Amino acid sequence: MNLQQPNSNEALQTKNRSRSVAPQSGICSRCMDGCKGNCDMFVTTFRGRELLYPSPFGQVTAGSDKDYPVDYSHLNIMGYAIGASGIEADPDHAVFPKVSTETWYGATEKIKMKVPIFTGALGSTEIARSNWEQFAVGAAISGISLVCGENVCGIDPDLQIDKSGKVVESPEMRRRVDQYRRYQEGYGDVMVQMNVEDTRLGVAEYVIEKLGVQTIELKWGQGAKSIGGEIKVDSLERAIDLKKRGYIVTPDPTKKSNQEAFKEGAIKEFERHSRVGFLNQDAFMKEVDRVRKLGAKRVTLKTGAYPMRELAMAIRWSSDAKIDLLTIDGAPGGTGMSPWRMMCEWGIPAIYLHSMAYELCLRLAQKGAWIPDIAFAGGFSAEDHIFKALALGAPFCKAVCMGRALMIPGMVGKNIERWLKGEDGGLPSTVSKYGTTKEEIFVTYQTLRDRYGKEAEAFPLGAIGVYTASEKLRVGLQQLMAGARKWRTHLITRRDLASLTEECTKVTGIPYIMDAYREEALAIIDE
Repeated sequence: MNLQQPNSNEALQTKNRSRSVAPQSGICSRCMDGCKGNCDMFVTTFRGRELLYPSPFGQVTAGSDKDYPVDYSHLNIMGYAIGASGIEADPDHAVFPKVSTETWYGATEKIKMKVPIFTGALGSTEIARSNWEQFAVGAAISGISLVCGENVCGIDPDLQIDKSGKVVESPEMRRRVDQYRRYQEGYGDVMVQMNVEDTRLGVAEYVIEKLGVQTIELKWGQGAKSIGGEIKVDSLERAIDLKKRGYIVTPDPTKKSNQEAFKEGAIKEFERHSRVGFLNQDAFMKEVDRVRKLGAKRVTLKTGAYPMRELAMAIRWSSDAKIDLLTIDGAPGGTGMSPWRMMCEWGIPAIYLHSMAYELCLRLAQKGAWIPDIAFAGGFSAEDHIFKALALGAPFCKAVCMGRALMIPGMVGKNIERWLKGEDGGLPSTVSKYGTTKEEIFVTYQTLRDRYGKEAEAFPLGAIGVYTASEKLRVGLQQLMAGARKWRTHLITRRDLASLTEECTKVTGIPYIMDAYREEALAIIDE
């Protein structure tokens, strides 16, 4: 198993001097007195806690590069030469462009999506804030759902609160909801996530009553980390303000020693942390009921890469509460702000966690219980990942949550817009080889102009990037589904997968490739 070096990584901007490295510690096998760096231990010596996080903050998203014993690449998609599900089995009718990639989720009032994907929680990180218009407009015109993550109201510089400490107005949250809603056309929805701080601030009351938000997502955790969300701030005044709002801020910006260190340049930024939640079934059921009484049409739950026990709680309690969607996020995940070693080394990896989820959902269903719609998350980026997740979790899994894979097109498109204006030296050759105008560069531009008319001219190019990427995923998924002879997403089954190793079979319950369809094959030979 090829693991990343634990004392050197590009995410931390560190590297080993020696070519020979102790496998477990990651320390150079020959550590020289007088070495000028630049491994983790070297930089940690004088920058300390800064080496906990990928850098530079606000400019990167980071994902673990740990290579697990089993992952989704150990599954292969089955393609068939007979039959067709969801369409007439005729070569003139069963063509791949007729495949419907639409999906839907919800306990009562269903939300449809054009592609079975939606964004990860884009919350209070600088990456999410500065690129929000790209993500929001892109998701809306793609017909997929968008998750507005935790702490957005809490860090809003212009937040207005009443005497009881509840949100009265948050211009930043209003901006985020409005930018998605402007182009929403009957597909997808904007989900506003809540953690402990959001609940205390009265975020649900505000977004439901004043912004008309219909879906609230309760958060237990995520695949990238097992603690609450963090951001960094490079202003002493801002750090003090966030501490006054009730957040955990480290190092403590109100201490004179830390204030002096900041002024002298030793401390360059502060971290704002969220509190970790603690699970209690009665409290969970009451919170779901409270949010519904506030007017939420849908309540969803996001849980992280916790052990099977907590996963069982999420599934069973979601069943009892008739949750509209349960998103199960496996390790390692990726984020704009998570402790790097935690992201690499904690939690249940995605394929293991999702296999557990299928087992538990099936067991509960066999008891006659209602099963909530499920979404899987954790390192997905391509159309084959979508197919495999839907198949592994069938019939319970309805969609895939994608984090960085939908953020990157937004950032790339935004930068193409900057380069077209001559910023940063203009278009790089990697882009200019396709053209020097947005009409030439973006293969979907004319499609959007035909659909939206002149309004498409005002779309941020990052949004067009998200749409273009989602179109690639949609068409790629159509091709894979047609190969598996499935013309509707809900017709995909676990039999459409095979395991490439016996270890993968042990983890997933998907037959080893040498055993897949063996009985049918032998029956044909033995006729």
